[in-house]
Amino acid sequence: MAMNVSQKLIKDHLVSGEMKPGSEIGLKIDQTLTQDATGTMVMLELEAMKLDRAKTEVSAQYVDHNIIQEDSKNPDDHLFLQSATKRFGLFYSRPGNGVSHPVHMQRLAKPGKTLLGSDSHTCANGSMGMLAMGAGGIDVAMAIAGEPIYIKMPKVWGIKLTGKLPEWVSAKDVILELLRRHDVKGGVGKIIEYYGPGLENLTAMDRHVIANMGAELGATTTVFPSDQEVKRFLKSQEREEDWTELLADDGAEYDLHEEINLSEIEPMIAKPSSPGNVVPVREVEGEPIYQSYIGSSANPGFRDFAIAAEIVKGKKIAQGVSFDINPTSRQMLTDLVEDGHIGSLLTAGARLHQAGCNGCIGMGQAPATGRNSLRTTPRNFPGRSGTKEDSVFLCSPETAAASALTGKITDPRKLDMDYPIVKDKDHPTVDDALLEQPLPEEEAKQVELAKGPNIASIPEMNELPNEMELPILLKMGDNISTDEILAGGARVLPYRSNLPEISKFTFEIVDENYYDRAMDIKDKGGHAIVGGFNYGQGSSREHAALAPRYLGLRIALVKDFARIHWQNLVNFGVLPLTFSNEEDFDALDDQDILQLSNLREQLKSGKEITVTVKGKNKEIKAKHTMSERQVEMMLKGGLINWERDRQK
Repeated sequence: MAMNVSQKLIKDHLVSGEMKPGSEIGLKIDQTLTQDATGTMVMLELEAMKLDRAKTEVSAQYVDHNIIQEDSKNPDDHLFLQSATKRFGLFYSRPGNGVSHPVHMQRLAKPGKTLLGSDSHTCANGSMGMLAMGAGGIDVAMAIAGEPIYIKMPKVWGIKLTGKLPEWVSAKDVILELLRRHDVKGGVGKIIEYYGPGLENLTAMDRHVIANMGAELGATTTVFPSDQEVKRFLKSQEREEDWTELLADDGAEYDLHEEINLSEIEPMIAKPSSPGNVVPVREVEGEPIYQSYIGSSANPGFRDFAIAAEIVKGKKIAQGVSFDINPTSRQMLTDLVEDGHIGSLLTAGARLHQAGCNGCIGMGQAPATGRNSLRTTPRNFPGRSGTKEDSVFLCSPETAAASALTGKITDPRKLDMDYPIVKDKDHPTVDDALLEQPLPEEEAKQVELAKGPNIASIPEMNELPNEMELPILLKMGDNISTDEILAGGARVLPYRSNLPEISKFTFEIVDENYYDRAMDIKDKGGHAIVGGFNYGQGSSREHAALAPRYLGLRIALVKDFARIHWQNLVNFGVLPLTFSNEEDFDALDDQDILQLSNLREQLKSGKEITVTVKGKNKEIKAKHTMSERQVEMMLKGGLINWERDRQK
């Protein structure tokens, strides 16, 4: 049978289940990726498992999120991560080396392999012909320990690319166009696979841009073929021996079909405060801006910075605009310096920051209250920038640079200049100086973990009770993101290895009194929350499940869930339920009491759960989509308890 690239990757790594959409499958994981905002918890989980050494082919820990060292918390955690990578046999990318996704692509990505990362934008490495997926940290810890990842078999959404991008239009506009068509739920339950003659006109890093923001569509991942362009990229990184051709067979079928003519794409922009709120730039031209921001894993390539530099070269940015440049890897920054692009940016008035995630995760460069910030980042959820009342637009580097010159949102096609021709370097800098290699096994066993005072062990989680009465502490609408459940940024993320402290920020964007109200009833059985569609979209941070669980959250009852957050809730013993009848959402109010009886037997016997609303003489039917394995985990109180009992 003719197979597409996604099917080939899954078939080659399938260890359990059938390749039937919707059914649970287990996949062998070849590589893992962790970053410092999620990695500290992963390393603590590996310690708790008493792991001797990583069982993957490649596992890498990157320090790219928490690189502002305003006190000892972040540097202490960096030392802990460094010691853990030495102990468990992982690569360690030091602060300043760059953002995990492009650095992994440059130095470690390998066509035909699986990659699981504790970052939702791990899917960016699908640009290399990999099956690259984001997951919660504990799933990645299990993968490092040699266990499969269990997911529901996705449908494969084939998108045929034709044509060639016009001048002043780039890869970011392609993925924004797809978000315009399908919004933030369009990819749920799907792998997006690109094919067709238009691929010949997209570089490997262009494909990275497109694959990265497949996460914003809610997709399981994005896959590109491993073709001659991927070979060219690996050769430029002095890794041509890692290339393997991986193409769809002639006559390969897809579950869903779509076509994008690249020649018809125009400059696009996502308005506040959702990546799916996309319109052509020409529709919002003239809006004044406070900030223009270049960088992030959503525009990490040499050309993304070089094109901006060429646009502003010999000119000055508008008065009052903060033009922020955030390099994505150290070796690429070296090339930008050597080719004079950094000089052009600085002379024009730009502010240069260190290589890392920076403002994308709210780690510095927060915009002024209510002022428009134009960014090449992948997300603009409320408050993600670090400013509570933010107004963030997402766009291409061309649009961001043009707007920096004019001081207002500007269609770059209207600039009075020729379109700069910028190409990737044939021989870019290759620099592994800040990427530390794994220690030999015997030497690694002698390493002791360096734990600073901010690291706290994960508290014990009790098993699922059979009878519960739970007040609804929050009732929320659609598209609640993990940034709204538990914010990132310089104020919050330093506590990522201290659950009692980081839990104090839970749901503060939705209800600043949630923490106090949850703590008041934590020891009285806990509470429930109610939500709409696409609950938990965005970041893979497991703290968005773990912190509410610590505060007593036992049930999340919503219309539907985002994939990674649903998995994280299961992993930490929060029962994820959906309404059988979505109209029942309207019948529930804050502080209603949900009663669940004989719950453990209900979970064992079927997919439907009966919920009674105390004092309202109303019964609600809810359902779950957990496998038998996941039901066992839920009854135990989560994956940690389940795995501990399994090892006895």
